[in-house]
Amino acid sequence: MTRDPRYDILFEPVQIGPVQAPNRFYQVPHCNGMGILRPKMLAAMRGIKAEGGWGVICTEYCSIHPSADDLPHPYAALWNQDHIKANALMTEKVHEFGALAGVELWVGGASSSNLLTREVPLGVSSMPDLSGNPYQTRAMDKKDIRNLRKWHRDAALRAREAGFDVVYIYATHSYLLSQFLSPLHNRRTDEYGGSVENRTRLVRELIEETKEAIGDTCAVAVRMAVNDGAGTSEQPVSEDRREMFEIMAELPDLWDINVHNYEREMSLSRFFKEGILEESIHYVKSITSKPVVSVGRFTSPDTMVSLIRKGTLDFVGAARPSIADPFLPRKIEEGRPEDIRECIGCNICYSGDSLGVPIRCTQNPSMGEEWRRGWHPEKIQTKGSDATVLVIGAGPAGLEATRALGQRGYKVMLAEAATELGGRITQECRLPGLAEWGRVRDYRVNQIQTMPNVDIFPDNNLNAEDALSIGAEHIVVATGSKWRADGFGRYHSEACLDLGPGDQVFTPNDIFKGRLPQGKVLIFDDDHYYLGGVLAEALAKQGVEVCFVTPENLVSAWGVMIDEQYQAQQRLLHLGVQIITAHGLDHFDGANAHLGCVYTERTQVVAADAILLVTARTPSDHLYHELAVQIDSDFPGSAPSLTKIGDCDAPAIIAAAIYAGHRYARELEADVKESDVRWSE
Repeated sequence: MTRDPRYDILFEPVQIGPVQAPNRFYQVPHCNGMGILRPKMLAAMRGIKAEGGWGVICTEYCSIHPSADDLPHPYAALWNQDHIKANALMTEKVHEFGALAGVELWVGGASSSNLLTREVPLGVSSMPDLSGNPYQTRAMDKKDIRNLRKWHRDAALRAREAGFDVVYIYATHSYLLSQFLSPLHNRRTDEYGGSVENRTRLVRELIEETKEAIGDTCAVAVRMAVNDGAGTSEQPVSEDRREMFEIMAELPDLWDINVHNYEREMSLSRFFKEGILEESIHYVKSITSKPVVSVGRFTSPDTMVSLIRKGTLDFVGAARPSIADPFLPRKIEEGRPEDIRECIGCNICYSGDSLGVPIRCTQNPSMGEEWRRGWHPEKIQTKGSDATVLVIGAGPAGLEATRALGQRGYKVMLAEAATELGGRITQECRLPGLAEWGRVRDYRVNQIQTMPNVDIFPDNNLNAEDALSIGAEHIVVATGSKWRADGFGRYHSEACLDLGPGDQVFTPNDIFKGRLPQGKVLIFDDDHYYLGGVLAEALAKQGVEVCFVTPENLVSAWGVMIDEQYQAQQRLLHLGVQIITAHGLDHFDGANAHLGCVYTERTQVVAADAILLVTARTPSDHLYHELAVQIDSDFPGSAPSLTKIGDCDAPAIIAAAIYAGHRYARELEADVKESDVRWSE
C-alpha cells in the first residue's frame, strides 16, 4: 500500500541548523528506567524506533557531571570519556536507519539529591530539595557557574564524539536552568538574577558556548516551558515568559516546547485529551523562525497534519506514542494507519523511571525487551508446527495471545463466554475518563479479524469436556479474575467475616454488571491504584454520596508512580467525596462502617448504606484446574498442553496481562531457555 497524499507533509525533510531530519516525526527525550545502568537495552529500544521511521530520536536526561545525579531514577551520562562508548551504542543504532540522534544535557539543581555520588547539590539559591529528600542546595557562586559552563561545554564535545546530531540545553521540568529562569526561585542580586535579561543569561551563555564548541556539525536545541506558572487562567503565558522567548528566539537551532504544569504535559487520558498543549504553545512560532517541536499524545495523522499546516509545529513530538508503537511513522508512510497501536495514556511507561526498572507499555509488550529477550514489535518467528491452539477467554491476555499466535501462523480458536470481547478492558473503559483504554481491545480485535487462520467464538462458555472435545494440541486459559467480596487484601490478611448483609456489600464486578448501591456508599480501597478512585468518581457523578476510605495516606497512592495520584485526589475533592485516609475497614453492620486507624488503636464510625470493596482479586482458574484433572486422567499418552495466563494466573495490571499473552505466543513450541534471557549487560 502507498501512503495517503494527505500525509505527505509529515515526510518532508526539515533542516535543524547544520543537520537535516528526514521527516517530521520527532521522539522527544523521555525516561525509560535504563540509562547508564542498562545501555545495551537502551540502544536496542531506541534503534527499533529508528527502524520504525522516527526521524529524530533523543536520549532521556543526560547528566553532565556527578553533581547531577538522580538515582534511583536512571539517567544517561556524559561525565567523562568512559561514557562515550555507552552513548555511542545508541547513536550507532539510530544512524543505521537514517535518523538523527539527540542528547538532552542535564543539570539537576534542587531536583536532584546526588544520592549515588554524594556531591553537594548546586542551586540558583540555597533551597530545599524539590524531590522531597532532606537536603538543600548550595547557592552557586561565580566559580560554580564558571564550572557549570565548562562541564556543559565538555559534555557537548563528548556528545559529538559519541555521534549525537542534536545537543540540548535543558531548561525546564524544575531542573537547575529552569530555576535560573524562574522569578519564583531566582532571587539572586548579581547579573544572573533580577531582570528577565539577567535570569536568561546562563541559558544564553550555554547556547552560545555550545554552538561555538560543536555548532558547525551539531544542532543546538533548547527545551523550555512556554509558561512559568505565573500567568492567569485568562492569560496563562506571563509577560515575563514571553519576553524570555523574544530575547532568545533566534539563538538555538530548534525549540522543544512544553508547559510548566507537568500533569498537563504527561496528560493522562483519564484527565486530558490528545493535543491538550496546543492552546498554550501556538504563539511560539510567531516569535521564532526556528523549527518548533512539542508533544500532545498524538496518534492521529490527521491531527499531526493539522498542527503542521496551521503553523503551530514543525515537528510532531512524541514520547508515549513512540513507546506504544515504535513503527507509527512507518505505518502511516505505508498507508496502513489502521495498524497503529495507539497510546492509551495510562502512563504505565512512566512507572519504570519512578521505580528504577526498565520501561514497559500496556499496548506494546515488546517495549523494554528488544535486547533482553530479542523481541521486535512487528516481527515474530513463524509457527513451530501445524498445531491448533484453543484460547479460552478474550480479555487482554487472551486477545494478545490470539493476535500473536495468529501472526505466527497457527490455527487459533478463540472462545469467549461473553458476547463482547475485551474482558476487563470492555468493563473498565466505560468508566469516567477510561474510554481510550478501549484501544487495547480494539487494536487486537481489528488485527485478529484480518487473519484467516483465526476463528472467534463469542457466547461460548466452555466447560472442560467441551474444550477437550475440540481436539486442539494446545489449550491456553485466560479467563481473568474476580474481585473479592470478603475484604481480604493488604489490610486484612484473611477473609473478613463481619461485613454485614450480602446485598449491601459490592465489588467492582457488581458495578460492571449494573448492580449499583443505593444510599450513601463507603468505598474501601485497599488496591491503591486507579480503580477505587475511578469508581468513586463514577458514583459521585451519578449523585451518590460517597465516602472513600484507604489504609494509605493518599488516595490512589500507587498513582504517584504514573503521575496520577495528585489529580485523582483532586478530582474526588472537587466532586465532594468524603476522604478518610490511614484507616482500614474493620467491619460493617449494614448501617455503620467501623474504621480503625492504621497508626493508633483509635476507631471511628461512619454511617453507610452499602460498602464497595476494592481490595484483591481471585483468579478465575476453575476451568484450568478441571482441565488439568481431566487431562491427567484421560490422556495418558499425547495430551494437549495446558497453560494459564494473565489474571487467571496472577491478577495484576493490564500491561502484565498483555505481556503474559504475548510471551506465551512467542514461546509456544519454541526452544526458549531461561539462559537465553540477557538479565545483565
